Amino acid sequence: MKTDIHPRYEETTISCACGHVYNTRSTRRDLKIGICAACHPFFTGEQKFVDTAGRIEKFSRRYSSAPTVRRKKL
Repeated sequence: MKTDIHPRYEETTISCACGHVYNTRSTRRDLKIGICAACHPFFTGEQKFVDTAGRIEKFSRRYSSAPTVRRKKL
């Protein structure tokens, strides 16, 4: 077997935006994630509503300046 071909594997902490911290081993040090099993809606059973009004307003702003094409009735 070849020696020194594998990356260095060391202790690390994974920090979530919700404040939950996991201790594990990895090739990278001190990882930061946005969502984890402690705060993900699938695992918590809570349903979070997405800002649909913001999406509609964004769509309206984007396409309000587009010309309207009307079809002729046959």
